[in-house]
Amino acid sequence: MSEWSELADGVFVRRYTELDLTVGLVVGAEQALVVDTRGDRAQGAELAAAVREVTELPWQIVLTHGHFDHCFGTEAFLPAPVWAHERCARFLDRTAEVQRTTWAEHYRAEGSPDTVEALVGTSVVRPDHLVSEHTTLDLGGRRVRLLHLGSGHTDHDLVVETDAVVFAGDLVEQGAPPDFEDAHPESWPSTMDSLLDLGAEVVVPGHGNPVTADFVREQQANIAELAELCRNHRLGLITASEAEAESPYPGPTTRTALDRTTR
Repeated sequence: MSEWSELADGVFVRRYTELDLTVGLVVGAEQALVVDTRGDRAQGAELAAAVREVTELPWQIVLTHGHFDHCFGTEAFLPAPVWAHERCARFLDRTAEVQRTTWAEHYRAEGSPDTVEALVGTSVVRPDHLVSEHTTLDLGGRRVRLLHLGSGHTDHDLVVETDAVVFAGDLVEQGAPPDFEDAHPESWPSTMDSLLDLGAEVVVPGHGNPVTADFVREQQANIAELAELCRNHRLGLITASEAEAESPYPGPTTRTALDRTTR
């Protein structure tokens, strides 16, 4: 059973075994902000009930990006404002049904019929409060900044900053290599530089445990190394095999990143 951990006064994190997902909650004097909503209507309902164990305040939702595990649980929180980067809405319009089909097949093969049923029956919620570059929310005695720092894990990553804590979504991953399936590898390092410039004491990844700036700095260096290999491969200076041999990440991760730079 997952539990809330309080990182700072009124700033909570909750980590799940399923996909090692990490979500957040920021509580002000008048409102609460839920950071990501899990992967289907049943998971979203579980998270909504867990939030209500912490606070009865009205909530708003922010989605760090449009991958199903971070946002398909949103219907459990309605009615509520749903914040995301402006390109997240278009990404969901384009990919939601593909994501649903792909992951339903995954869970069916895994022998998880309840998860398949919940995922198939989920209504995917389109965010209705869209951010271009940044905006600030006032939760009552607590300000929270929503920031698009550039492309990286996707072209619509949104980070959440409050009280020396940053929820980074999948711009940062702890416990597994970063995912490049929808990534922009050559832009990702500079986006992480901007994240580091925020000066957060604690960074919450989209998957795994909260980390320090030193961890983010090391991951940025690894992604920058892979980005340079991707660039050299795109320019025809090295082969895919040479890039894989020099990469700081496993072969499948490297091949996905290379593919993303040649599309």
